[in-house]
Amino acid sequence: MAAAESPGPAAGPGPGGPRGAAEADADGMGLTDLPGELLELILCCDVLGAADIGRVSCTCRRLREACQPRGKVWRERFRLRWPSLLKYYSHTDGVSWLEEYKARHNAGLEAQRIVASFSKRFFSEHVPCDGFSDIETLGCPSHFFEDELMCILNMEGRKGLTWKYYAKKILYFLRQQNILKNLKEYLQRPTDRQSFLEGAVLIDQYCNPLSDICLKSVQAQVDDITDKVRKVLQTKNPRHPSLASKAGEILIPEVELQRQVLDAMNCVLYEQLKYKGNELDYYNSLNSYIHQVLIRRTGIPISLSVLYLTIARQLGVKLEPVNFPSHFLLRWCQGKEGSTDIFDYTYIDAFGKGKQLTVKECEYLIGHHVTEEFYGVVTSKEVLQRMVGNLLNLGKRESTDQSYQLLRDSLDLYLAMYPDNVQHLMLQARLYFHLGIWPEKVLDILQHIQALDPSQHGAVGYLVQHTLEHIERRKEEVGPEVKHRSDEKHKEVCFSIGLIMKHKRYGYNCVIYGWDPACMMGREWIRNMNVHSLPHGPHQPFYNVLVEDGSCRYAAQENLEYNSEPREIPHPDIGRYFSEFTGIYYLANTELEIRYPEDLELTRATVQKIYSSGKEYLCNTVGS
Repeated sequence: MAAAESPGPAAGPGPGGPRGAAEADADGMGLTDLPGELLELILCCDVLGAADIGRVSCTCRRLREACQPRGKVWRERFRLRWPSLLKYYSHTDGVSWLEEYKARHNAGLEAQRIVASFSKRFFSEHVPCDGFSDIETLGCPSHFFEDELMCILNMEGRKGLTWKYYAKKILYFLRQQNILKNLKEYLQRPTDRQSFLEGAVLIDQYCNPLSDICLKSVQAQVDDITDKVRKVLQTKNPRHPSLASKAGEILIPEVELQRQVLDAMNCVLYEQLKYKGNELDYYNSLNSYIHQVLIRRTGIPISLSVLYLTIARQLGVKLEPVNFPSHFLLRWCQGKEGSTDIFDYTYIDAFGKGKQLTVKECEYLIGHHVTEEFYGVVTSKEVLQRMVGNLLNLGKRESTDQSYQLLRDSLDLYLAMYPDNVQHLMLQARLYFHLGIWPEKVLDILQHIQALDPSQHGAVGYLVQHTLEHIERRKEEVGPEVKHRSDEKHKEVCFSIGLIMKHKRYGYNCVIYGWDPACMMGREWIRNMNVHSLPHGPHQPFYNVLVEDGSCRYAAQENLEYNSEPREIPHPDIGRYFSEFTGIYYLANTELEIRYPEDLELTRATVQKIYSSGKEYLCNTVGS
């Protein structure tokens, strides 16, 4: 698919290879007679493949030397094939580009093998924790493996949906594992080496592992803002110490000079760049991601405070984070450095355009009195804890599939910082149990909880019992249920797998990925969904559908109709069930086709009948 051709040696050029290297042309000059630089230029031509270079190097000593493993030809071949990988080679002298090419080629083959195996192994359930064991023991550089996954994800067109689905899951896992390692290393450093900005970037990266987020690019954007502040500062005070090239390494002692820096910061951030607190969409998770704060120029108190504090410190002003309840603040010392008197500080509200507050005004901000302890400075770890806590609360607030991922990610981050927190361990166990995923990991978590806090034995025992039952049921599964349309009991099923439908009542677009001859849900669900109010009640075919809003629903046949304008359904699980979108309908992948072996023929016949017969048929069926 995305792997390169093998660069292995060949016996000779062969009939389909390049012209014999030593063969003279009509004028009597052969390829080997050319100057070395010109010869390299020809061999670096992008129309030649790795196999061509391999064959050329076998023809004679001159060309073998031109195509030496550490030379320009193989380096160019590597660059043309995988340009994004060159960033991993800071020093290219001494690199065997032929060996690197072979290693990347073999990593591509291994990645394709693993991705191809995932659909068959994990179609019926979420990928278990031990499902990634193949990847954890890779015999190739991880960045080669990741690059192949990116090649799969970037394949053009609407094919390879199942490959893309599992490549995305694997890449998500790989990157998160690396980010967790970086986070744990960060937390082990001395406090004075824990940058608040770096911590925010690590949280951002973990929750958005497929996005191109790195500390270097975020820092460059912050540096750009800092430079803008310096320009404003220069117009006010051309001799200000913050204008020095090494400003930030030395703190400015004079309060008035510090005030000039903060005034210039407020001018640039809030007047020129229009940064502001996101009051209208406060509970949007994007407000917590530092790269999104820089893009959208809005955020919540803690994310804007991290940005504000970082810029101030780069300009020589020491601001400190304050874990104020309901509204994160910064404090600026007006008295003796290190003072424990809360009245020696001015408090800065980065969410409120850098407004400087007294102790009393801080209380007005949240509407009640607080004790002195809430005005104290907090560590970088405590800042990260609050940032992750915000994301945890957002994950609990919502119930869509996407927010479950947010809840899972934020729990991972919290437990990476506080691995023995019983409350969050129990929440993680309950979440996995609720989702029906990773039962073996649920048991491990519960065992850890029991060891930490024996008083939890009641809740732990309940979850252990039901998790073991889930594992036993899974062992008893003999294979997928196969549904043949030709069976008499399925004669009322009108629609088939892969058709793009529209809900008559709610108007949403969806694609069918499963069906039952009658409603298979329990009595409580049928009652809650008021199924009995339908003319045919539960005694009609019901369809599993993927909806364009990212949800999965179970819809009655009488509520569905053919979609007059079929289009792609942007659902995160589309690749789990389908391999391709044809432009009108979806093609079931191998695993789904095994379960519905006769549906594809009907789907194609339906599409031919409906969408190739003009709008007349559609109008009649949609209106009926």
